[in-house]
Amino acid sequence: MVFAPEKSSETVTVSKPYPNFKVIVLDDDFNTFEHVHTCLMTYIPGMSDDRAWELTNQVHFEGQAIVWVGPQEQAELYHQQLRRAGLTMAPLEAA
Repeated sequence: MVFAPEKSSETVTVSKPYPNFKVIVLDDDFNTFEHVHTCLMTYIPGMSDDRAWELTNQVHFEGQAIVWVGPQEQAELYHQQLRRAGLTMAPLEAA
């Protein structure tokens, strides 16, 4: 007599982590270095003075800089705050 193997009633659930999102500031012809730096210091948590200047220079010389990466809800908040402060923002994108 041949028996079929028993089917397991256990379901294995593989959960995927939520994707992170990138907040990207773009270069423009109207925001000053000082304004970009001040906005980064004001709205991005944990931003150091030196890092804000590095990112400001990257925006100017390379055309853009990723200024923050993390969960979508926080990314949306920082993106909106920077945009309202007058910075030119790229659309949010998954990291």
